[in-house]
Amino acid sequence: MDPVRNPYAPGAGQRPPELAGRDRELAQFDVVLERVAAGRPERSLVLTGLRGVGKTVLLNAMRSAAIARLWGTGKIEARPDSSLRRAVAGALHMAVREIAPRHRAPERIDAFLGVLKAFAVHDPAAPKNARLRWQPGIDVPASRGRADSGDLEIDLTELFGAAASVATDLGVGMALFVDELQDVPAEGVSALCTACHELSQSRSPLIVVGAGLPHLPAVLSSSKSYSERLFRYLLIDRLDRPSADRALTVPADREGVAFTVEALDALYAAADGFPYFIQSYGKVAWDAAPETPITDKDVLVSAPEAEAELAVGFFGSRYERATPAEREYMRAMAALGDRPVGSAEVAEALGRRPSSLSPARDSLIKKGLVYSAERGSIAFTVPHFGRYLRDQPA
Repeated sequence: MDPVRNPYAPGAGQRPPELAGRDRELAQFDVVLERVAAGRPERSLVLTGLRGVGKTVLLNAMRSAAIARLWGTGKIEARPDSSLRRAVAGALHMAVREIAPRHRAPERIDAFLGVLKAFAVHDPAAPKNARLRWQPGIDVPASRGRADSGDLEIDLTELFGAAASVATDLGVGMALFVDELQDVPAEGVSALCTACHELSQSRSPLIVVGAGLPHLPAVLSSSKSYSERLFRYLLIDRLDRPSADRALTVPADREGVAFTVEALDALYAAADGFPYFIQSYGKVAWDAAPETPITDKDVLVSAPEAEAELAVGFFGSRYERATPAEREYMRAMAALGDRPVGSAEVAEALGRRPSSLSPARDSLIKKGLVYSAERGSIAFTVPHFGRYLRDQPA
């Protein structure tokens, strides 16, 4: 069929043509928006799940919902080697710019920008010349005595309070969206928890919505023990069969194309309910089908193309990031099956002492290739990664 009309969109963070199976999470977020705007207590949100389940897509959909209610919003993608100050300052600058035109007191906006600038330039970790070069986009002097102590916990709490105050003037809220939250350095995680704790106590209309890998709750808990009660955790998992079918059939219906039941069976078996895989297999099945309806034979013929693309872009790119020692560790994990495996099991399979494998294990966790599923066990962050490794030549 015509590839130009192909509706499916496999891509990192790219919204699918039909966001199926996430109605519950979006409805919960709508309640959070309404409660915060009404001055009622509400927790910030944390989305967790494996790669390819659509966390970033859902994060963006939630941001769109906040914008539709005239909230100020900003988004960052955390990196372990980047300044949280500069990223948060840029995101909140974007958020205040969204609501500033509706504010009747420009001096209040300038006052906030002064706090924002003070927060960003007083970064002890940044080179001095870099601090002097940074500008928030509006020429206002940095404030003194607020968010400029150099202590990230104190400064972030004061910055969030100033941002929330501006939102309160307009009767709306403000939201900071943080993708890859597990990559925020330990100091930044502690500061975010402290600031969110203060916001929740004062009922300030500012929330943080984070997304990250399955071990993110453990990262937050190790930073602040009260984080278990501070955030509302939403586990984002694979789609059930009706939702997976909807993700495929609704976009096709708009183009006058149908699937046979057998084709949907084959696509669900191949994609295993993971949204990224659904888009990948759906795209190649569309291109391979000569006419509507798309059949299981079309899926069978096209599946190797999808698997080849996944092997290079989704699996292979991550495998290439690993060192030889890390690859050996992952191959041993894969040989033990697709379940979370104990560190001692991996060591036994390799004929090594567990302590000698700790550097490889810790490095794989930092690279986001594996995560600590529970105490003493390890699992892949990428679905079907074990199967991919087992299919590769030694």
